[in-house]
Amino acid sequence: MTSQRQLSQPISGAVRILVVAVLTMLTLVGTQQVAHAQNITVVASTVPSNGDINPYGIVRVPKTTGALVAGNILVSNFNASSNLQGTGTTIVQITPGGTTSLFAAIDATTLPGACPGGVGLTTALAVLRTGWVIVGSLPTTDGTSATAQAGCLIVLDSTGNVVETFSDSLINGPWDMAALDSGRSAALFVTNVLNGTVAAGGVIVHGGTVIRLDLSIKKGSMPSLQAITTIGSGFAERTDPAALVIGPTGLAVSKDGSTLYVADSLRNRIQAISNPLSRVSTARLGTTLTHGGSLDDPLGLALALNGDILAVNGNNGYLTEITPAGQQISKTLLDSTGTPPGAGALFGMVDVQGQGLYYVDDASNTLNLFQ
Repeated sequence: MTSQRQLSQPISGAVRILVVAVLTMLTLVGTQQVAHAQNITVVASTVPSNGDINPYGIVRVPKTTGALVAGNILVSNFNASSNLQGTGTTIVQITPGGTTSLFAAIDATTLPGACPGGVGLTTALAVLRTGWVIVGSLPTTDGTSATAQAGCLIVLDSTGNVVETFSDSLINGPWDMAALDSGRSAALFVTNVLNGTVAAGGVIVHGGTVIRLDLSIKKGSMPSLQAITTIGSGFAERTDPAALVIGPTGLAVSKDGSTLYVADSLRNRIQAISNPLSRVSTARLGTTLTHGGSLDDPLGLALALNGDILAVNGNNGYLTEITPAGQQISKTLLDSTGTPPGAGALFGMVDVQGQGLYYVDDASNTLNLFQ
């Protein structure tokens, strides 16, 4: 299985269009509804003034503080204007009305702590209620997996200034992130995709991990890392000339916090890890929630407002909705551009009450809204 990342030229964030050539009827395939989405709008371009492209991470700001405005969307960019993967350094902030501003431009030469390899911002992105923003870095020097290095997690304050980094032997290619935030403490769940992948030269290895970082957040102080625990391991991963690396990607936490869902991209399935907050050892791969069906290289994951799991495919631009019992109940086409259609277009997303599903589209370098 391959996952291609086809990128087009950035388009204007002022453009607001409906998806063209859509179907107005739903077709039933087994018990699953299949549709071409009709009600998609382009909210804004995700390309800042320095030309960074390939939007990966997305998170909604929960509370206004500093430069962060509640309800706005933060997006991290993986590629610089050169279109080399693992070289993007910016996070943009976008209002629901489509106004875009630069939240942060991270300079690898001035980081306050270790970050092996530098800066290449991934899908791993979180913003805490106390205003701290945390983003993953999986950097390269030339856009290829041969130069990929371990990276780190970068912590920024609410005005976009980098204040610290989290670097550890257990943080090795942080690829995606989910967070549970109680205010005074937070748990970050992070997938890692570089454990043995570069040395294997494209051969599948089973070193992918899911780790939990326990943070303490005292008033007036930046987050303090208390512990790192590996709670999932043995996930398939490999380097890829088009995708850089393929491995465990999207993460979503159930409403009650009892289950962490993991997109096992190479095995085309969604795994479930129980007791992610209290687990003190690895669950290995956990249990399989669902596999195959509408899944085709699942990458981004999000928890829907109704508690279902949303997964977007890296190979064909489809969104699949899955119940906590593992039933795939709907399949919706969000992007059909590129060759093959929809490949490499979809990563991060977030479901927002009263608005719809915001998601980044790499094919157009835009933030889109599906209602």
